[in-house]
Amino acid sequence: MVFEVIMKLVEQKNKSRLATILAGLLGLAASYGMTLRHLFRKPLTEFYPEEKRVLPERSRARIVLTRDPDGGERCVACYLCSGVCPVSCISMESAEEETGRRYARWFRINFARCIYCGLCEEACPTLAIQLTPDFEFSSTGLLELVAEKKDLLVDHGGKNREYNFYHHAGIVAGAPKGEHLHEKEPVDYKSNLP
Repeated sequence: MVFEVIMKLVEQKNKSRLATILAGLLGLAASYGMTLRHLFRKPLTEFYPEEKRVLPERSRARIVLTRDPDGGERCVACYLCSGVCPVSCISMESAEEETGRRYARWFRINFARCIYCGLCEEACPTLAIQLTPDFEFSSTGLLELVAEKKDLLVDHGGKNREYNFYHHAGIVAGAPKGEHLHEKEPVDYKSNLP
């Protein structure tokens, strides 16, 4: 209450020196009071290496490349993750198998530049790139933070274990047109001509 009255006096056009000094002293007293209040509380200490905090499932840290249920790589090297990355820490080269299925010949992430924003995970149409809660991979050398495809590839489907891009996408690789899940028969466009 006293603080509010003094602040009103300070805000008026005819500021008195006394009101300005009192407002400054009250500001100091309030901050010191907060410090004293916390000084006598019991400290909350986490013994980090021994006791690790359980992070939420949706927390974003280490990036991994997942596999589809058939064991194949999900990444089709579409370059969407590298295009959306605000710091350009993802690079890759695409290649194609004899069956027409695309894959990343090499895939590289520079974790020294990565800001773990999750945009790459959102942009990926095949759910290949996913962020995990694993955050313990610090290093003293910058080159040790550059991860290659063999370091990123895991033997599971990550958060969406049953999803298979080639079963849903309607791409010729894997099955002929019209035989994918939830896909209609191809339309003969010549039958629609007048």
